[in-house]
Amino acid sequence: MTLAPDPLRPDDDWSHDPWDDADVVPAVEPVRRHTRTAKWIVWGVFAIVIALVLVAGYTGWWYLGKVNPGAAASAPVNFTVEETDTLETISERLEAEGIITDAGVFRWYAQRSGDFEPNPGFFQILPGDHMGNVLGRLSTPPERTFTRVTFPEGFTIDQMAARLDATVVRMSADEFRAAADAAAVRPQFLPPGIDSLEGLLFPDTYQVSNSESEAQVVERMVALMERVARQENLEARAAELGRDPYEIFVIASMIEREAKLDEDRPQIAAVIYNRLFIGMPLQIDATLYYGQDPNTPFAELRARDLPYDTYRYVGLPPTPIANPGRASIRAALNPAPPPPPGDPVCQELPDPTTCFYFYYVLSDTSGGHTFAATLEQHERNVERSRELGLLG
Repeated sequence: MTLAPDPLRPDDDWSHDPWDDADVVPAVEPVRRHTRTAKWIVWGVFAIVIALVLVAGYTGWWYLGKVNPGAAASAPVNFTVEETDTLETISERLEAEGIITDAGVFRWYAQRSGDFEPNPGFFQILPGDHMGNVLGRLSTPPERTFTRVTFPEGFTIDQMAARLDATVVRMSADEFRAAADAAAVRPQFLPPGIDSLEGLLFPDTYQVSNSESEAQVVERMVALMERVARQENLEARAAELGRDPYEIFVIASMIEREAKLDEDRPQIAAVIYNRLFIGMPLQIDATLYYGQDPNTPFAELRARDLPYDTYRYVGLPPTPIANPGRASIRAALNPAPPPPPGDPVCQELPDPTTCFYFYYVLSDTSGGHTFAATLEQHERNVERSRELGLLG
């Protein structure tokens, strides 16, 4: 039986294909070597890029940590820039003093932040602060950076030194005291043989710049006192009163320590001049306490032989006992005139036309005083003040 030809696969169109033979294994073309090399190059470049990114990130993180440590101290420290300093010497000292952590990074930062010119002077800088803030501080001219300091009237040199030390951190009380005793600073009214400037430093509010030293502050205070003295016509008025200018400062200092109210100052000045005129001891408590522990009992001080004891010694104390303000200087130059004959103070005198103030005592809580011409009047005033609890 003859099979009919398959119309889908005619015998006459079939051609032999080696892939049809089961025992034939085809030959495979090998992978080309240059393809494998390119792949490794791509991976290598990728790895290098990743490494560079990591290094750059670490460097940036490290750099930012140097520029801004993020742990600034709560209190500034003093830093001095000398005339001979350069950016390099400043940066090395900043690192050595713990203000910055890397001198090299600071120099790099400063060079790229603009022109940095060292300003000789005194600066206060927060350790660990951002380098931009440190640089900003050092770039500010010291004469444009001020600290406000107030010295009240009646302060002694020691009190002024303590106030300056407490207000301007970089300044020292010892240095101020040394400058106020220096022979190099010779005020116009300081007599030969006296080196202390007590009484010749004008008490006021000063703007102390970061370019100033303690000695320069003292010089400014002396200059201002001399200016006030000229304005008050001190030399001419002192001559009219029979005193030299330095004695006026001594008298003004006692008025400053005794008076609380401006209206009492001329009368206290009158008491001082009247006692000096008749050779009567001044008996001013404030002189006794000058240079002494203020907590020392009065009786104990009276028992000592002190040069400022105006109970023991007649006349003025050796130096001023404080630094007086303008009101006390003016009162020392313009003491109150004698009370008129009709004043109650004068009525007990045999001759009311010769009436002078010789005594005063604290008489009210505002610091006012009551004045007397006789010891009997004064004793009554003292008893009244004791009853009011004003005296110890």
